[in-house]
Amino acid sequence: MEIAAFSDPLAWLHALPHSVLLVATVGAVSLSMAGSLVNRRSPALGHLLRGASTVSLLGILLLVVVQMARVDSRFDVALPQVGLPRQVVEGDETRIPLGPDGHYWISAEVNGQPVNFMVDTGATLTAISSETADTIGLEPRPGGLPVQLTTANGPVAAELATIDSLEFGNVRASGLDAVIAPNLGRMNVIGMNLLSRLGSWRVEGNTMIMVPKADEGGEGA
Repeated sequence: MEIAAFSDPLAWLHALPHSVLLVATVGAVSLSMAGSLVNRRSPALGHLLRGASTVSLLGILLLVVVQMARVDSRFDVALPQVGLPRQVVEGDETRIPLGPDGHYWISAEVNGQPVNFMVDTGATLTAISSETADTIGLEPRPGGLPVQLTTANGPVAAELATIDSLEFGNVRASGLDAVIAPNLGRMNVIGMNLLSRLGSWRVEGNTMIMVPKADEGGEGA
């Protein structure tokens, strides 16, 4: 499962009624147009409106850049004031046995509620199915960007969310970005945004071994 694009025009249009950022963008552009219209009659008001539009658009651009950067573990950007906490993965070594179906399965707790995950090293982001999100009360992030996922069944529109707490074995993650994806049934996926924040992970025989970073509470590799 991969992110097809944050900037896919169709995904943005589809998500327009649901995304605070996109609605704010339309509002800021409208403000600029209004400023241009009234500029001849009232230059002071026109400049004020266009200035407010510019400041709003710069703020929106900053939030877009921050959210896109958070996909890469090299950029642990956090803005807790707007619901973007630092993504932390800590704890001690945890071993996951290979399941009978050839996948690595994890029994975890998300915000204190049991959720089963499949580990998918091809997934950019951790994904929660819409059904599971409804069950555990996980809500989309109001200012989240629209995301289009590429799955085996084709492209799927999804919404960003923040997992406050995800625990399994000796591993604990907090502030983790995730997508709430439809058409996954009860399938939930641990993606690379968690795995890449570990100190190391490897497969030995039929066991996946996850080792958190030493400076985040684990003992390291």
